[in-house]
This record gives sequence, C-alpha cells and structure tokens, in this order.
Amino acid sequence: MSREKPDHHDADLVLRVYEMRREAVLRESRNVIARDFWPKSYDDVLAITKLDHPHNAAFRQVATYWEMVYGLVRHGIVHGEYFMENNGEGMYLLAKVAPYLEQYRKDFSPTSFRSAEWVAQHSAEGKRLFELFQARVAKVLASK
Repeated sequence: MSREKPDHHDADLVLRVYEMRREAVLRESRNVIARDFWPKSYDDVLAITKLDHPHNAAFRQVATYWEMVYGLVRHGIVHGEYFMENNGEGMYLLAKVAPYLEQYRKDFSPTSFRSAEWVAQHSAEGKRLFELFQARVAKVLASK
C-alpha cells in the first residue's frame, strides 16, 4: 500500500470524496443501486448496461465513481487502509457483480471494476469489507 501512516493530504481526499457523495444526483444514483440492483444472473448485470434500462445512468454513475476513487488507492495517491475505513460502499457494488465479473469483462468492458477488485484483493480493510458485503448480498439474494 502507500505510506505507513496517513497524513493531512489523505484526510483532505477522504473529505472531498465524501463531499462528492453528497451531491444530489450521485446520492440518488447510489440509493437506486443499493435498493434496486440485485442481480441473480449475468443477464441481470448485462441488462442494466443497456441504455434503455431505467437504472442504466445510475449504474454507470455509481460504478465509475467508485472506480475513480478506488483508483486513488490502487495508484498509491491516498493511504489505502485509512481511505477504506471510510469508503467501503463500492465494495457493496463489487460484491453484487463479482460472480459475473469475468463474463462481463469479456462481453462488455475488460477493465470494469479493476480498481475496486484491486482494493478488495490488496487492502486488508478492502478485503474485510468485500467479504462482509458478499455475505450480505448472498443473504438478501437468498430471500428474494
């Protein structure tokens, strides 16, 4: 990961990322994806990528937002463990698409969720959150 200890630059980035999450359109998009996107098959994931899907814009906005901010961790721009203590929500989306990610990359975009996946594999806090969200997603899907 990055430096041994976070500093005020890391804190500034975490706060700026939080401020961006408060923007109204992004907040609504995050709500839509958290509430309504529960893929049970690869076809469900593929469907949301179609421009005529009612949640397409929300999916694109949320997925690219988390890729952007997790790229800060992947490239060592921000202290990864500190950053992940406050930015785990993207691991929730990754947990929803992870079972279908290999096929999605083949069919749709070979770099999709690259930074999120890196964080889930290389950050202790990212890994912990990803595993936590995988269990939550499995529980919700089992009840649907």
